Amino acid sequence: MTTAQVHAELIKLRSLRSLWLPPAAALLLPPLTAVIVGLTGSMEAGDTVLGGSLTGAPMALTVIAAWGALVVTTEFGSGTIRPVLAATPQRGALLRAKAVVVAGVAALVSAVSITTAWLIGGVAIDSAKYAAGEPFPGLIGIYCCFPAVALLGLAVGVVLRSSVGAVAAVTAHLVLPQLTAAQVLGDLHKWVTVIAPSTVVAKLAQSADAAPELVGTLGGWPRLGLVLAGVLGALVAAQRVLDRADL
Repeated sequence: MTTAQVHAELIKLRSLRSLWLPPAAALLLPPLTAVIVGLTGSMEAGDTVLGGSLTGAPMALTVIAAWGALVVTTEFGSGTIRPVLAATPQRGALLRAKAVVVAGVAALVSAVSITTAWLIGGVAIDSAKYAAGEPFPGLIGIYCCFPAVALLGLAVGVVLRSSVGAVAAVTAHLVLPQLTAAQVLGDLHKWVTVIAPSTVVAKLAQSADAAPELVGTLGGWPRLGLVLAGVLGALVAAQRVLDRADL
């Protein structure tokens, strides 16, 4: 991987305005949700100001994961990836360049969006009713979730090579653990949420949604480690598929 390859990937992103809409949405969702939560007071008694501030983070994670998939599937769909691969015999270098750009953009989005949401929540949410929560080091782990899910989307996009399939797959991975009810699945629900990025956010933000009776006692940092391990495995699989693919 060279600086020129990374630069080329940045040029591709800038040339496709549609690929900037998801990061823009992910940037705005947490701050807007923090405002809404502050105005409506829609929080549980055991919640924290930090947790309420970051209520929109799981939605933003889903958007940024879908965007990570679209970064590569749009090239597969249009066929523009073929000449790029022909000019880059070492396909791993191309994947690494895309990973650097995707992770970098997602990290920037998370730093701005999550920090802004936290600051807004601190002002908009009544601190007399809710505990403040400890922002650090939890926020650092939450920041890491964004590039992690973006890379997961990229890897799934390489493997499936279909925008619809890849977006559906990563969306299901991020959304379904939130939708499954503990009352229906019982203790199985705690296992479903073990590698869910949304649960990592809830745990690190000390949200009421991360109560042990709902998602188990495993902490946010071990869960983040499992998420990162899964992303690494997905990238390795993507590399193998890309090396063997006849494009």
